Amino acid sequence: MPLRRAILAGLTALALVPFAGRASDLPDLGGRTVTVVTENAYPPLQFVDPKSGKAIGWEYDAMNDIAKRLNFKVEYQNTSWDAMIQAVSDGQYNIGMTGITIKDERKDKVDFSDPYMRSQQFMLVRGDESRFTDAKSFAALESGLIGAQPGTTPFYTAVYEVLDGNEQNPRIKLMETFGATVQALKTGDVDLVLTDGTAGKGYVDASNGGLKLIGEPLGSEDFGFIFAKGSDLVAPINAAIAAMKADGTMDALNKTWFLDYKMGQ
Repeated sequence: MPLRRAILAGLTALALVPFAGRASDLPDLGGRTVTVVTENAYPPLQFVDPKSGKAIGWEYDAMNDIAKRLNFKVEYQNTSWDAMIQAVSDGQYNIGMTGITIKDERKDKVDFSDPYMRSQQFMLVRGDESRFTDAKSFAALESGLIGAQPGTTPFYTAVYEVLDGNEQNPRIKLMETFGATVQALKTGDVDLVLTDGTAGKGYVDASNGGLKLIGEPLGSEDFGFIFAKGSDLVAPINAAIAAMKADGTMDALNKTWFLDYKMGQ
């Protein structure tokens, strides 16, 4: 399935989830301030616009819309991915957003919202790559290296679906940010980065042919916002997500950021 169709198929599936209530039924949070933390390294979900220097993206637009519906003020903060889940769990921030995959093992530390997006993993490579075309041929290329952030879905996909199941495999080069893995790919320090289609498409569009996506999707994942365990924000946020799916707001955001927006233009 072509990348754009794969992305939109997943997004459309989630957008069809029914909503029983109306916008007027949504909770009113009374203008309280809610601290939302992100990484700003995951285009087009959230990133710093190279032209304006402003933090923008699908998740920012979605969260700002949610804030209006629920009547709260958003205060955005920034932190690294490896610190985010623990920081939200500890109550340093109210909500975390950075394309976070909903996983059962993470639910021991944080609560998740309902899914707001479904995406699939793809192989991101340099534009002139010809030594491999899929996961099997990459695994057979013994000199091939993968860049990944530890503890992320791309890391575990690399270990268990591309390589040999050894989390210490030296062919995986660990890096602190997703952006760093892409930079290492561009400079030739690694040969492959695994990414969901949303982020991958953003980097490909901005690369002027320097990057491309290859192979079939390597599984799918649902994204959700995270909260400290027992947070009273989960139910209101879920209600707002459902309302946005029902009234077409999610479809509009998807069109804006996955079809209309062009990185670097």
